[in-house]
Amino acid sequence: MSSPDPDLGEDRCTVISADCHAGADLLDYRPYLERRYHEDFDAWAATYVNPYEDLLADSADRNWNSELRLAELEADGIVAEVVFPNTIPPFFPSGSLSAPTPTAEEFECRWAGLRAHNRWLADFCAAAPGRRAGVCQILLNDVEEAVREIRWAAGAGLRGGVLLPGTPPGSGLPELYSSAYDPIWAVCAELGVPVNHHAGSASPPLGDEPAARAVFMVETTWFSHRALWHLVFGGAFRRHPDLRLVLTEQGSGWIPGVLDMLDYYHGRLVAAATKAATAEAKFGAGLAAGMGGAPSRVWRDNCFVGASFMRPHEVPLRDRIGVDKIMWGSDYPHDEGTHPYSREALRFAYAGVPRDELTAMLGGNAARVYGFDLDFLDPIAAKVGPTVAELAEPLLEPPADATSPVFARGASVRVW
Repeated sequence: MSSPDPDLGEDRCTVISADCHAGADLLDYRPYLERRYHEDFDAWAATYVNPYEDLLADSADRNWNSELRLAELEADGIVAEVVFPNTIPPFFPSGSLSAPTPTAEEFECRWAGLRAHNRWLADFCAAAPGRRAGVCQILLNDVEEAVREIRWAAGAGLRGGVLLPGTPPGSGLPELYSSAYDPIWAVCAELGVPVNHHAGSASPPLGDEPAARAVFMVETTWFSHRALWHLVFGGAFRRHPDLRLVLTEQGSGWIPGVLDMLDYYHGRLVAAATKAATAEAKFGAGLAAGMGGAPSRVWRDNCFVGASFMRPHEVPLRDRIGVDKIMWGSDYPHDEGTHPYSREALRFAYAGVPRDELTAMLGGNAARVYGFDLDFLDPIAAKVGPTVAELAEPLLEPPADATSPVFARGASVRVW
């Protein structure tokens, strides 16, 4: 929370969006590729057809125009952002969040494309010092390569940590609970960088029929949630107690119920493991020693939620989720994001929340997780941030042209 602006006499909030997206225009990735890939890139780019309307629109430069982006975020009351990917990296068929796991033949070029994005992102973040925490992308096909890239990213100033890809059914990769990924957890814990798992990256391919697209919308967040129980039951946090996991753009209302369920299975299976004659004994064998404490304890010690455009029905659950675990996000520049109505979205969800809790959920927690300097950001927020009094005023009617689901009626029917 910023101090009052001496000129305005107003108490303003320091808002950090823990979920924004950016990327280079397609051809602008070329200088960031190793030269040996330039000829292949030129041939690929000459025939590639971008499938995303928003990346072909006049507003697409929000993804890479640094000055425009800063101006629009400030106008929306936001002073800093965690930057996830958005545009198409070299040699990818689609955005990297939704692209299928590369085959062995595709891996080399795809990996070169992601590394080019990471290097572009380091420059993009450096163009706005202290205002952006870029998230490094990796692939899980080669763990040693991923570890090297994580070390490079930390040294290059990408403070947003690592984007953990999903391992959807049929990917051919070990599941996330596998000890094969221990070197990744170890380097992230060592360097103090969070592991981020963003919605959309863990769903299996479903096809293009209308029903398939509807099923994707229903299921995609559930597939993303799986990272939580995979890492918990796999013992990643027991072996690496400094590891931090952030689940982003997956909602937050599901967390209390899922933690209760995971605690139930943990207790039931650990108890069964001591009774060799029971049918469940084999399911709990080695679980207590392998994973350590109950899942709810692991959540309290190691996990956070990037609760993009937190909805009104989720805010009353904040104590069960953990006020110190919640990080608000605007999802800029996506159509479903809150821009240009982030102030209204905050009023819609957070009116009546105590000031100290607002401080945590709108900026303080993100500053702690991603290493933002509030002493640097607070003076900016004192000029552009929403006022405490403004956010305390309930929003009675959403803006007529708002497109974010935060304003959608009936959102509380979601079960995950």
